[in-house]
Amino acid sequence: MTRIVVDAMGSDEFPVPDVEGAVMAAREYGVEIILVGDEAKIKPALTAAQPGNLPIRIVHAPEMLTMNDKGEGLAFKARHKDAQNSMAVGIDLVKKGEADAFVTAGNTGAAMVTSLFRLGRIRGVERPALAPVFPTATGSCVVLDIGANPDCEAVHLYQFGIMGSIYAEKVRGVKNPKVGLVSNGEEEGKGNHLVKEATPLFKASKLNYFGNVEGKEVIGGNVDVAVTDGFVGNVMLKTSEAVAKLIVDKIKAAIKGGGPLAMLGGLLVKPALTQIKKLLDPSEEGAAPLLGVNGLVFIGHGRSDSIAIKNAVRVAKNAVDAQVLDAMKSAIEESLKK
Repeated sequence: MTRIVVDAMGSDEFPVPDVEGAVMAAREYGVEIILVGDEAKIKPALTAAQPGNLPIRIVHAPEMLTMNDKGEGLAFKARHKDAQNSMAVGIDLVKKGEADAFVTAGNTGAAMVTSLFRLGRIRGVERPALAPVFPTATGSCVVLDIGANPDCEAVHLYQFGIMGSIYAEKVRGVKNPKVGLVSNGEEEGKGNHLVKEATPLFKASKLNYFGNVEGKEVIGGNVDVAVTDGFVGNVMLKTSEAVAKLIVDKIKAAIKGGGPLAMLGGLLVKPALTQIKKLLDPSEEGAAPLLGVNGLVFIGHGRSDSIAIKNAVRVAKNAVDAQVLDAMKSAIEESLKK
């Protein structure tokens, strides 16, 4: 049985959404759940979620990392061998082989730093990358990096491409995924120095390299994996989320303010609008993988609800079942032979 650690102190409203989502996942996906965090706070939430005989247990971690943890203080809490925060304790379970993956909706920076210090990197990977899935006109696209590495070198983008391609194939089920470099123009030769330096590495690789892609090609579904540095990727993510929310809010406002006919029309199109809202809702994916660390780590939004946590566990289980970590290690090893 797949064993997933859930950081019960992760979400903004912890521990209720984290615990409820974990219980839902155990019931629906047949996984063993290990809830990590303050036992005194977790127990009442777990009892209220009525887990019955589901395989769920609690591992006590009296401390937690928050948005206030930064710099040297965060580094100390992330790397100290006797750290008692929920992220460190949970990730250590993965490192020791007592669990298969770790899921958190906590501080993204803290999760990345703790994962790096406690799991280390896959041999040959210079920079891990955070890789969410964007909805597109034809399905979805893995975009990396979206914030872990604001400044990158060409070799980092190349490694992102390898890891993103493996993830898209193994977890997303995409055959021979098309990989594109995010740029300000489709033509080869466009882009900043980073894109231009990375292009020869992609062209000489075994990746199914599509070429440069603009933001509209990413959303249009031209590629299955879009590679960029963390600065551009983070701007893409936050802009797309804001635009999606704006569209939904404007449609709602137009229907409410359009009089009786508009209200009637709103009722008729409600099923379609519900489908669109679901497509644009980040909770449907649940969490993004941190690719490149030597273990499976998934990081979700702080505002995650129980549905988002449940879906994050599903994504983590899929990655475990697909043996994506081993596939990534093999692909990186192969790239080092060149």
